[in-house]
Amino acid sequence: MLNIDNWANPEYLYILLVIPLLIVWYWFRNKKSTAELRFSGIQAFDGIAPSPKTWLIHGLFVLRIFAISLIAVALARPQSISTKQNVHIEGIDIVMSIDVSGSMLARDFKPDRLEAAKEVAAEFIAKRPNDRVSLVIFSGEAFTQVPLTTDHQMITNIFSEVKSGMIEDGTAIGDGLATSVSRLQNSDAISKVIILITDGVNNSGSVDPISAAEMAHMFGIRVYTIGIGSMGTAPYPVQTAFGIQMQQMQVQIDEELLEKIAGMTGGRYFRADNNKKLKEIYKEIDTLEKSKIDIQEFRKKHEAFVPFALLALVLFTLEIILRYVVFRRFP
Repeated sequence: MLNIDNWANPEYLYILLVIPLLIVWYWFRNKKSTAELRFSGIQAFDGIAPSPKTWLIHGLFVLRIFAISLIAVALARPQSISTKQNVHIEGIDIVMSIDVSGSMLARDFKPDRLEAAKEVAAEFIAKRPNDRVSLVIFSGEAFTQVPLTTDHQMITNIFSEVKSGMIEDGTAIGDGLATSVSRLQNSDAISKVIILITDGVNNSGSVDPISAAEMAHMFGIRVYTIGIGSMGTAPYPVQTAFGIQMQQMQVQIDEELLEKIAGMTGGRYFRADNNKKLKEIYKEIDTLEKSKIDIQEFRKKHEAFVPFALLALVLFTLEIILRYVVFRRFP
């Protein structure tokens, strides 16, 4: 009875404003009432306790007030609303393709390029619970570290194991892109995306980067390319007879190639020269690629006035029985 979400005819609730007026009227009426039988004195009634009916008779008025209130509520037609939602989510399939060549150990990022790339990529994945994600690493060759999965915690754990030197050194951008395309070619997701991050120039591998980009375009895959590295030179750790020493190395990123790959596939090229810029790039990609969520809502109204009407009828009936049976007046 109390689960009320809506009123079909709320104007009838104004009837409740009459209740205070009825209470005032009843009080004044009983205050001015006079006895119908007159006696010359009341000594004969001394010692006679008043009957409980003297006070209980006011209960008849209380019953009527409650009955009128319930009728007002019933006329206003209280309603409860049940809601049901069908939520359909279509996620995006994303391949994170990360360069793990030796140059990714440069310290122009904190703590270095590779660790910064892993950290930001993990944060990006954690914010996209509806998407399937795969991890591809490349250097002189490429291989799939994690196939497409929604187990993001597993990917985050494997990120910690990704290190430079895992595979032959070099920068095989074409192989990294081609391997990523193979992860997505049979995907039926609404959107297929590759985020390729590298700090160098394609100098090894068996697949030409442009040919790999043409394959991505053929399968409807967008490629976002990120060139990671500061402008000019960057400190690079070198093993010497005196231990690891930092040497300034020239930063060489084939931006023209990365821009062409992104342009051919409908993606975008970004340049990250510090940790903050890299995070901003991933935020922008997150904004560009959103999962599709369809929500169908069904609402059904249920009339809730019946209990109020029945209770009002019970109270009216009880008042009539009490008035003409228990509290019956005799002339």
